[in-house]
Amino acid sequence: MLKIHHLGRSQSERILWLCEELGVAYDLVRYDRDPVTILAPPDLRALHPLGAAPVIEDDGVVLAESAAIVEYVIVRHGGGRLRLGPEHPAYADYLYWFHFANGNLQPVVGRLMMVGRVGLAPEHPVQKAVQGRLDRVTALVEARLSTVPYLAGGEFTAADIMSVFSLTTMRLFQPIDLAPFPGIHAYLRRIGERPAYRRAMAKGDPGFAPMLA
Repeated sequence: MLKIHHLGRSQSERILWLCEELGVAYDLVRYDRDPVTILAPPDLRALHPLGAAPVIEDDGVVLAESAAIVEYVIVRHGGGRLRLGPEHPAYADYLYWFHFANGNLQPVVGRLMMVGRVGLAPEHPVQKAVQGRLDRVTALVEARLSTVPYLAGGEFTAADIMSVFSLTTMRLFQPIDLAPFPGIHAYLRRIGERPAYRRAMAKGDPGFAPMLA
């Protein structure tokens, strides 16, 4: 059976959610962050040279990187569901938004977090550049979600599973004001109504209320 190594309050929530949506059975091994460093504990770091979650084990395969794991699970265990193929009219949209999550959205939130820890003044050129990039990224997401219910278009896909963490749980580490974005707010409310999302969050982070507003 698929084994998911999940670090609490991390992007590995994507994999739990994916499996819940697909109805894929899995064993959950949950880890808590070090209370001082907020990093993964040694037993999780020992699973993979980069020491980060998520990590899965499946019939002798050990795989990291959330996007790679999502594609692997969809193909190996999900019958290809939740991804759009080349024949689908929204195929290009699906590809773009699936990769947008780790190519733009998550990195810019991470950069803002790192810059904030350095303590640069708001008018510092680096601080302004990173904030400006985040503003453009969130504006693009808002524009998209103001016209379609899900990132790939009319149907829920793995592109949504890849993206929601950066708009929700990641805000524990880097607060982002989403008040100016009604399209994103409505989208997150739709996500929060999904039973699979609620199950995944309850299993992966019991007692934690998803940051959907």
